Amino acid sequence: MKCKTIAALFVVGIAVLLTGIRPAAAEVSELKVARQFGISFLPLMVMQDKKLFEKHAKAAGLDSTATYMQISGGTSVNDALLSNSIQIASGGVPPFAVFWARTRGTANEVKAITAKNCAPIMLLTREPRIKSIRDFTEKDKIAMPATKVSGQAIILQMGTQKEFGKGAEFKYDNLQVAMPTPDATAALLSGAGEINNHFSEAPFQYQELKKPGVRSILKSYNVLGGKTTYNLVWTTTRFHDENPKTYQAFLAGFNEAIQEIHKDRKAAAEIYVRITREKISVEDVLELINDPEIEFTMTPRNMMKIVGFMAEVGHIKVRPQSWKDMFFPEVHNLPGS
Repeated sequence: MKCKTIAALFVVGIAVLLTGIRPAAAEVSELKVARQFGISFLPLMVMQDKKLFEKHAKAAGLDSTATYMQISGGTSVNDALLSNSIQIASGGVPPFAVFWARTRGTANEVKAITAKNCAPIMLLTREPRIKSIRDFTEKDKIAMPATKVSGQAIILQMGTQKEFGKGAEFKYDNLQVAMPTPDATAALLSGAGEINNHFSEAPFQYQELKKPGVRSILKSYNVLGGKTTYNLVWTTTRFHDENPKTYQAFLAGFNEAIQEIHKDRKAAAEIYVRITREKISVEDVLELINDPEIEFTMTPRNMMKIVGFMAEVGHIKVRPQSWKDMFFPEVHNLPGS
């Protein structure tokens, strides 16, 4: 290399250091998105089916694609996000809150991109002697996607505190069994095995309730006093900052997916059946989408009651002052709670 060339490169290098200018890093060419089981993940399914991320990425000048993966349980989703196996995580408020608190102020700090939906979850039993959560014994097993800090586990702890008083929150933690929702549904409906209770979600809980003898003994909306955000999507601050166009394309695609669900609910139901291949009819899924208790919205609702409880009992060591502390600023204009 000629001396003049070396000198020129040296001058450019010094200029970069002095001005703080860095070469623009390439954004990810493949966006990996995790979803779990149930109707709550319908917006991501609509995004996948209609290639809405790709549409908005192309409009932003990106040649990017999205890959959607199915992972069961918030802990597994968070592990995948930390290992960079995915860039977008999705799941319940409690596993997100734990991750947010644990990573706050670190290089891997996590925040929510948007809320996804409001939906009730129900604790179901097939055991005739169980009339309420007061009737659980050591021989009863409660299946749920993940134990101790899943959405189901936290609602059970909140309901237990409400029933027995402060200090009794973890009374039934030892009865919890981690199991993917479809497997737990099959276990409850089979009438065999140790699983005689299931803290479920839509559409599975409604399928289970159709079987004679299966009934609900606890409902999240009753514990929380109203309609509540059930699911969110989240990512790391590093991804948000290093991939601004990709992030905006995902957010725009997600917003369009919500609009598509409201615009043509039957088409959304058809997408759910086509992608999940679950043994459920389009009519049954459409009934869920039309259920006034289920709402697809980007606005977080009532979630601070859950987060506040988690701080109170020690699941998280820091209590956010507002829902906005836990979300990226792009959705701070929404009337969340």
